[in-house]
Amino acid sequence: MTCSCHHKGASIMEKLTKRLWASFLLLGLMGQFAWTIENMYFNVFLYNTISTDPSFIAAMVAASAIVATLSTLFIGSLSDRVGKRKVFICGGYIIWGLSTMAFGLINVQHAAAWFPALNAVSTAAMMVVIMDCIMTFFGSTANDAAFNAYVTDVTNDKIRGKVESVLAVLPLISMLIIFGGFDAMTKQGHWNQFFGIFGCLVTLTGLASIFLLKDSHVAAKKEPFFKNLVAGFRPSVIRGNPALYLTLSAFALFSCAVQIFFPYLIIYMQNYLLIENYAIVLGIVLLLASLISVIGGRFIDRIGKLNFVLPAAAVMFIGLLGMFFVRGAALVIVTGTVMMGGYMLVTAALSASIRDFTPKDSVGEFQGIRMIFAVMLPMIIGPSIGAAVIKNSGNTYTDLGVVKSVPTPAIFLASAAALLLIFIPIILLKRRSKNENSLGR
Repeated sequence: MTCSCHHKGASIMEKLTKRLWASFLLLGLMGQFAWTIENMYFNVFLYNTISTDPSFIAAMVAASAIVATLSTLFIGSLSDRVGKRKVFICGGYIIWGLSTMAFGLINVQHAAAWFPALNAVSTAAMMVVIMDCIMTFFGSTANDAAFNAYVTDVTNDKIRGKVESVLAVLPLISMLIIFGGFDAMTKQGHWNQFFGIFGCLVTLTGLASIFLLKDSHVAAKKEPFFKNLVAGFRPSVIRGNPALYLTLSAFALFSCAVQIFFPYLIIYMQNYLLIENYAIVLGIVLLLASLISVIGGRFIDRIGKLNFVLPAAAVMFIGLLGMFFVRGAALVIVTGTVMMGGYMLVTAALSASIRDFTPKDSVGEFQGIRMIFAVMLPMIIGPSIGAAVIKNSGNTYTDLGVVKSVPTPAIFLASAAALLLIFIPIILLKRRSKNENSLGR
């Protein structure tokens, strides 16, 4: 059943068409390929080929998070202003892929040749940070701002839990494919080919979406652009949408906990656990966690999104504690599955709740507000905490005369402690919901 308004393009549906599902899966998965490479492999690329100083990784993550947030805030508001999502999705994906390919050109030798008066290692590291910001701008334009707004436009609160549980699996499928099929390329140092393959896939997806995607029907906003841009920061808007901002706060605390360990996960498995076939271990974990997310996602809408969050967070907490204690590959698979399964279920429940609470006439502009809570603040705070934990652990090794810092299990303990804070906004949300129900609202 569609909404009563008749228009060209996609409309809100009780059941999604095959074409919409195809759009979600193609754009979602290809976007996650690019984000997986940025979130996990740029760190490894920087660590293995340029510098082992974790401060560079923390700086890169923080800088890209700021760019992602500002880009989403601006483009989200702009897409509301013009009443279109498709042009930003298609164009953004095309250039996003091209900028991903460009990473293969960055190395210490090129930095020394291009900037002979500067320290080659530091310059190459900064080139990675700057290129990451450029890539992030187009990725956030296409995915965080336009695609996320599009999904909200064409779904409703009856099916968002199901949709989010599927979208939440895509990062895991992306990691599974990359770890299982392409990680060997990075181990062999074939970074040019690695970045080229996935950059090409993302660009081709942008071209394909020109023909596949039907634009959602969004009424162009008439208010001044700057007014829309800053609307989400106004105290009156915050007071008028308390459930949205409490849910965003919960997502921020949850994401901070995740970012304490996530940027260092592969490095930890490589250099602390010394698991040679870590890609196989991660692949099994991601496959099992994906199954947990898809199966669990069936119950999110039935149980209630907010009721689902704390049990899912408890599952993740148990997994984090397990990761602190285990060392062997088999036990890492068990505890890692629990940790990542809980992580994906919390992500799905909170993401669907945020879509439900987002004002229907300002979907685009609130994507930027979501990014502040879900990405920018966590990716500044979390990796910095992780870097501090790593440095204070004093665990190092010497390779060719260079002392290298190694992530330790303490990052999982720090993440578990941070995750406990999610209880505060969720309890407040549940109390608020209970009070509103008792008042008949």
